[in-house]
Amino acid sequence: MSHRNMSVSIHVLTILVALFIARASCRALPWHPENRTALFIFGDSLFDSGNSNFLNTTSEFRANFYPYGETFFKHPTGRFSDGRLIPDFIAEYAGLPLIPPYLQPGKYEFTGGANFATSGAGALAETYSGFVVDLKSQLRLFEKMEKQLKKNFGDELAAKTISEAVYLFSIGSGDYSSTFFTNSTLFQSHSHEEYVAMVIGNITSVISGIYSKGGRKFGVNSLGPIGCSPIMRALEGTGACLEELNELVKLHNGALAKALQKLGAKLDGFKYSRLDFFSVVMELIDNPSKYGFKEVKEACCGSGPYRGRTSCGGRRGEEYKLCPNPSDYIYFDSGHPPEKANQYYAELMWSGSTNVIGPYNLEELFKLIHRQTKN
Repeated sequence: MSHRNMSVSIHVLTILVALFIARASCRALPWHPENRTALFIFGDSLFDSGNSNFLNTTSEFRANFYPYGETFFKHPTGRFSDGRLIPDFIAEYAGLPLIPPYLQPGKYEFTGGANFATSGAGALAETYSGFVVDLKSQLRLFEKMEKQLKKNFGDELAAKTISEAVYLFSIGSGDYSSTFFTNSTLFQSHSHEEYVAMVIGNITSVISGIYSKGGRKFGVNSLGPIGCSPIMRALEGTGACLEELNELVKLHNGALAKALQKLGAKLDGFKYSRLDFFSVVMELIDNPSKYGFKEVKEACCGSGPYRGRTSCGGRRGEEYKLCPNPSDYIYFDSGHPPEKANQYYAELMWSGSTNVIGPYNLEELFKLIHRQTKN
C-alpha cells in the first residue's frame, strides 16, 4: 500500500471512529441524570395528552376529534384544548420533548418521563368508575413503568432517574363536579369535610407511594374555581358561578395545603410546589383585559347557554359553535382552557413568585438535586 493510500485509509478510519463515538454519545445522553430531569405527569383532562384515546371509554372523556388540537398540532391529539396543555409547556421550559401518554401503543423508553393522566380521572376510584384510570391506578402504571426502566437501564440509573424527576399532579376536579351530574351515594353519605378528607387522603397516599419509590420533588396544583366554568354557569341557570361547588373546592384547597405541609414535615427530602390555581383563574375572570383575554363566561366551542354543553366537535354528532379566535377566551370548551391560557398558567407554575406558588416554583424544583443516601 502506498503512503498516500495508507494516509487516506487512516483518515477514513479516524472519521468512522469519531462518528461511532458521537453516535454512541447521543444514544447515552438522554438517560444521563446530570443531563436530563424527567417529568412524570398524573391527573385528569387538564393534563391528559392522549391516554384516553386508548381506553374503552365514552366520547365524553375523549378529545380525539376536530376542533381539538386545531391551533398548534393542526389535528386532534386527545388533548382537551385547541393546542398545548400545561405539561407541554412545562416540558418545553425544562428542555424536554413532549411527554408521551403512557398508554400510547408502541415501544417507548420514556427518556424524558411519562404521562399517566386520563380525562375524567378522580382521586377516588368511584369517580366515573369503569370509564377512567383513577389516581391510584395511575400509580400502578407508574410502578409498572419503573420495573421496565430497571430492566432497560439497570437498577442504579433507574433509581437515580426516579429520585431526580419532578412529579406533576392535577387531580380532584372530577371528584367534586361529578356529584352535580351523577347520583353519588359516597358523596351523599358523608359530610363535605369527610368527603374532602377522602379525596385528599387518596392524593397523599399516591404521593407517599411515589416517595417510597424514591420520588422527592412534586408539583401539586390546587383546584381552580370549577364552579365558574361554562358548564357550571349553564347548570346554575343565571350565568353566575355555581358557588356551592366553589365552596367545596375551597375546602379541598385548604385541606390540600395542610396535607402538603404535613408531608414536608414528615418525609425527609420531600419538596413541593403548589399553585394557588383558584386565585389565579379568578384574577383572569375579574380582569381579563389585563392579561389579553376578552371572554370569561362563554366557551369558545360548544352549544347551549354559555356554550356550556359538553358537545364540542364530533361528540355525539351534535351541532356546536366555534369561535374564530380561541386566544380571546379563558375556556376553550365547557371546562378546559385554550392554549393561550394554558401557557399563562404554565408560566406561573414555572417561574411564578411566592404570592401564587410555593414554597418552590417548578423551575426551582427542576434545579434541585436530590442526593440519595444509603440506609
